[in-house]
Amino acid sequence: MDRKTITALKKIIGAEYLHTAKEELLCYSYDGTGQEFIPEAVALPASTAEISAIMKLASATPFPVVPRGAGTGMTGGALPIAGGLVLGLSRMNRILEMDVANQVAVVEPGVITGDLRSKAAEHNLYYPPDPASFKFCTIGGNVGECAGGPSAVKYGVTRDYVLGLEVVLPDGRIINTGVRTAKGVVGYDLTRLFVGSEGTLGVVTKIILRLTAKPEAKETLLVLLDSIDRAVALVSEILAHHLPCTLEYMDRTAIELVADQFPEPIPATTAALLLIELDGDQKSVPLASKRLRDFLQNAEQVLAVHTAHNSKDAEQLWAARRRVSPAAFNLRPHKVSEDVVVPRNRIPELVTTAEQLATASKIPIFTFGHAGDGNIHVNIMLDRDNPTEATAAEHAKQTLFAKVMELGGTLSGEHGVGITKANYLPMELSAETLAVMQSIKTLFDPRNILNPGKIFPATKQNEENN
Repeated sequence: MDRKTITALKKIIGAEYLHTAKEELLCYSYDGTGQEFIPEAVALPASTAEISAIMKLASATPFPVVPRGAGTGMTGGALPIAGGLVLGLSRMNRILEMDVANQVAVVEPGVITGDLRSKAAEHNLYYPPDPASFKFCTIGGNVGECAGGPSAVKYGVTRDYVLGLEVVLPDGRIINTGVRTAKGVVGYDLTRLFVGSEGTLGVVTKIILRLTAKPEAKETLLVLLDSIDRAVALVSEILAHHLPCTLEYMDRTAIELVADQFPEPIPATTAALLLIELDGDQKSVPLASKRLRDFLQNAEQVLAVHTAHNSKDAEQLWAARRRVSPAAFNLRPHKVSEDVVVPRNRIPELVTTAEQLATASKIPIFTFGHAGDGNIHVNIMLDRDNPTEATAAEHAKQTLFAKVMELGGTLSGEHGVGITKANYLPMELSAETLAVMQSIKTLFDPRNILNPGKIFPATKQNEENN
């Protein structure tokens, strides 16, 4: 980016909101993958009009633009791999409207997910999507990746709550998609096209979200088992007769990483656990909880069933679950975090594969995640400076993905594709399907300036465009 472009950007947003010093650029050079790419500049716009002007400039110049939320992504979606401009959306952090009567919220992309959940709760409303990073990730980032979370087993994922969007296209045009009503089928569903597009088609500047009534009551159960196979097999049995709002699974290694975070000591014979939550009204939850506890007490290989005594105990259990991922770095300095999904009845085969890969590769590989919807996080730990471990980790990842496809699954349930999964897409998508997707990208972004190098497998043409 030349001096003329930098001067033009300063005129659009103000010099204080355009960063070019190296120490400032470093703050926007990384995400949850641990990889680092330094941009040429960082812009912090405060309005849709400013973003539109930036995109018009980028299209005319041209230079790459990478939209960025909180940088919590796990696949490199917000990394400026082609340099250019990082478009930080942290200043666009207002909850614009809480339409309580119609259970609708209108927000800017920089709103923290947890803040929206808290604001909705003040009005006895509920925003269900709850990624593990909800206390600091943003709604815009959630939309870009179609984030999920533990509650997806009952409530679904981000796309199930996005009614409409305001989007700035790569050439600076501003469009509105969707509706703010319960129904709407006028024209193509562009809203769903943008949700999960990882900032490659447009910059989302306003989001209309559906809310629900806040559950009156919740109960949280911790189930300890002496067998991993039995734990994951039990998931399907539970869901055949019960409707939890969350059903999480952790293997022995995951438990050991956060064992000191649980309200009560975990027995040494515990091989796996299930963390289950039920919600609903004041009358139904106790009855549902009793039915589930009675079922679990009679289930084979269950060591114990603990019920959280109060909200503090429940929060402590969930805090332990959320700390698994960061605690993994106690095993190795680097992590390959995969969020594969398989049909629920195939989870045992997936977990067995992960265990076998750990033994064969001689590096730590452990599993945890959203067993209720088949979304298991497989964490491959390594030291990237050790060539043997780096090679073993790559082989383990390829073998894992091949098994997921064999089981009828998908390579990503909520982390997206970014750069870490891009070259594996042909394992899941046909050449014809990829060609259609790439033609959509070209239609929206013919100059390939918006988040280039993401989602699609690397090709000579893509490299030249980037």
